[in-house]
Amino acid sequence: MDFRLTDEQTLLAETARALFTRECPPAVVRAVENDPGVAGHLFTGHLREWVALAGGPVVDLTLFLVEAGAAVAPGPFLATAGLFAPLLSALGHELGDAALAGDAVGTVALAGVDGSWVAPAGTVRTQVVDLDLVDHVAVVLAGAAAPALAVVDASSVVGRRVKTMDLARGTFVMEVPAGISGDAVDPVAFDAVTERMALVVAAELVGVARWLVDTAVAYAKERVQFGKPIGSFQAVQHKLVDAALAYQRAAAAVAFAAMAVDADDPDRHRAVHVAKAEAGLAARGAAKDAMQVLAGIGYTWEHDLHLHMRRAYDDDALFGTSAWHLDRLAELLFADR
Repeated sequence: MDFRLTDEQTLLAETARALFTRECPPAVVRAVENDPGVAGHLFTGHLREWVALAGGPVVDLTLFLVEAGAAVAPGPFLATAGLFAPLLSALGHELGDAALAGDAVGTVALAGVDGSWVAPAGTVRTQVVDLDLVDHVAVVLAGAAAPALAVVDASSVVGRRVKTMDLARGTFVMEVPAGISGDAVDPVAFDAVTERMALVVAAELVGVARWLVDTAVAYAKERVQFGKPIGSFQAVQHKLVDAALAYQRAAAAVAFAAMAVDADDPDRHRAVHVAKAEAGLAARGAAKDAMQVLAGIGYTWEHDLHLHMRRAYDDDALFGTSAWHLDRLAELLFADR
């Protein structure tokens, strides 16, 4: 089997990298802390047209989101293309086509109080991404036999922004609007689309990890101590090699999981859990190692390292931590015995 990217996929990745380099420099990421509207301009002016990737192979969407992660891209692209549009499209909602066209911008309210991304019975939803930047909220409700879906206007939702490490992405806790009822959805289709959601977050983590590793390696080559680049010291080399291997392992895991999902492979459930776990471990580990390699300069507000470190830890928690996915993987493995 040939796992190489096609010419079209290579062009997609290169185009995405050029787009984010040009339109989402660190200055834009920093500006979002004081003016969240900056993220909205980035989406409406440049990223809206790429939401259509949500309706195609998940491999293509993950390629795009790797570059978004490397840029720490703010705005509702992840919420819309990674969460909202795939959910509505897969479940046949009337707004599905508008969401895939980028005309219906939305997010998903699924995680309960414990942070697990399963249909909860309570009225509180956590980890609602970029609620302040969207027009619609897809609220998942627990049903007797199957989950239910209700799409409401974001203006009708009472939400509270939670202070997280990530300065470029809003995370909210919200109350489910009183009296709403949803349409029952196929549990199999629902599980499939939630797996896809976890995978796109993992792809973003891979991009974050890549930036952190590349930045640490570049700094190790130019920073001189005792008359030599610190990259010539064995202890630094070992640290960077370990970080690079973790990144490569995560990138491979995400690529395999994406192909497994697209092929409807029986092993896709385990593959997605491995991908999210490995991506979180790689990004968090690279953040720690990069901070140690860059030392004093890495701790400054002026350096961009902290922007990526914040996204690494925030994305690891989003849609289940590495530990949570490893637990789910263990359950699947023991169930097969």
